[in-house]
Amino acid sequence: MTRFVVDASVGAKWCLPARDEDLVPQSVGLLRDFQQGVIGFLVPDLFWIELANALWKAVRKKKLSLPNARVAFSWTQGLSIPTFATAPLLPDALQLAAKRDRTVYDSVYVVLAVDSGAELITADERLANAVAAYLPVKWLGAL
Repeated sequence: MTRFVVDASVGAKWCLPARDEDLVPQSVGLLRDFQQGVIGFLVPDLFWIELANALWKAVRKKKLSLPNARVAFSWTQGLSIPTFATAPLLPDALQLAAKRDRTVYDSVYVVLAVDSGAELITADERLANAVAAYLPVKWLGAL
């Protein structure tokens, strides 16, 4: 089975109102494949913090109610995506961030992909454009 690391930019598209998001069909297709067992997902524990933060921002901007944000977060947790600790990834993430001029946050996902032999799928086109030539990163819009 092919496994992918997904970052919070992808996960947020499963939870936020579609009218406010682009690439929703691609993210939902990826999710459907995961739910059907066609592909596997992996995430660092940082994913959950970033997803909760994206939901909080939507609540703050009145794009989503707090009860709906809580339901969306709980639903996503219910997907039982295998989650890996961020701390062991940080030394390599720091090195990668410095080498490729990316944030440590983004680099954690990339390092997990490299370490697990998976490909990172991100909705962050700038990240994908910056590192896809060197690392296993694909932009969600290219699916």
